[in-house]
Amino acid sequence: MPEIIVVLHCLSQCLDKNSLRQLNRIVPALLAMTGRVTMLGISRWTEKGGSYRTIQRFYNSPIVWLKVNWFFIRHHLLVRAGPILIGGDETVATKSGQKSYGLDRFFSSLYGKAVPGLSFFSLSLISVKERTSYPVMMDQVVKEKDEKPAKKGSGQKVKKQTKKRGRPTGSQNKNRREVVLKPYLVHIQTMLKNVLALIGVELSLIYCVLDGAFGHNNALQMVHQCGLHLISKLRSDAALYLPYEGPQKKRGAPKKYGDKLNYDHIPEPYLKDTMVTDGIQTQSYQMTVWHKLFPDLLNVVVIVKTNLKTGARAHVVLFSSDLTLAYDKLIDYYRLRFQIEFNFRDAKQFWGLEDFMNVT
Repeated sequence: MPEIIVVLHCLSQCLDKNSLRQLNRIVPALLAMTGRVTMLGISRWTEKGGSYRTIQRFYNSPIVWLKVNWFFIRHHLLVRAGPILIGGDETVATKSGQKSYGLDRFFSSLYGKAVPGLSFFSLSLISVKERTSYPVMMDQVVKEKDEKPAKKGSGQKVKKQTKKRGRPTGSQNKNRREVVLKPYLVHIQTMLKNVLALIGVELSLIYCVLDGAFGHNNALQMVHQCGLHLISKLRSDAALYLPYEGPQKKRGAPKKYGDKLNYDHIPEPYLKDTMVTDGIQTQSYQMTVWHKLFPDLLNVVVIVKTNLKTGARAHVVLFSSDLTLAYDKLIDYYRLRFQIEFNFRDAKQFWGLEDFMNVT
């Protein structure tokens, strides 16, 4: 117990004495207990002063867990040598019933389909040197309820709109840097701003690493509005265009789109690295290209894997909004995003993310 008290002493600046005393009872129980992690189980593994009502009061008390996580990470875990990334990902906890707040159907990569449960989005600080992810903030994702269309026979006439071909008359060019974010992206942006505001100038955060679900312009502009560069993945069939380098017309807007990138025949000058492991050849290409849905040039790295025996090919398209980022760092930073999955695994296996239930 004295060792736990010393470790948790840094939390005295964000927790009151009562909550800190209760936490000193809960942490040893969590570290010692086996099986399902519930409030009843925690109370049975605590020593004197850790009754079931005490555990309930602790989890019912308002605690700013963002500050708790950051103070603990700052004092005991984070090594500031080397770059620090901020990464985000979503996890789904399966759950049945109808009473849980936010209960809906969410896609789970483990099951490969949408399952009933609760969804949580987590932001983590990823140390490139330690190659470890430290979760700093997790928040529940609640789906927005769509308005149901009027039923037949309800007395409301539903007019069928026919869209004409071509561009509407009088429409103007849209500024692709000024986008309207969906509620899901607004939620994530709010989380990012809260984390950055708390960390302040203590860490120099440059890159935000997100998975392929955020490989679009709206997510890029969301991250740019927070003062960060985005590292993510594009679709394997994304239409990319090399910058135009030929002669320009005397009149009209300058031509900027050159040849479309052919993933099966990428020009040799863009090849950066080639390696062969167990009969699999891996080639890394880096180039600066245009995407017609993005307003600015993208730093793209294409990883092509070829089976030398069968000739089968597959490729992955990574990108960053930072045009100066080297190809090897871009690949390494995106790989480090997977460290968040180990946080989710530990939370579900050891800390009760799959075991919790609502009492009231």
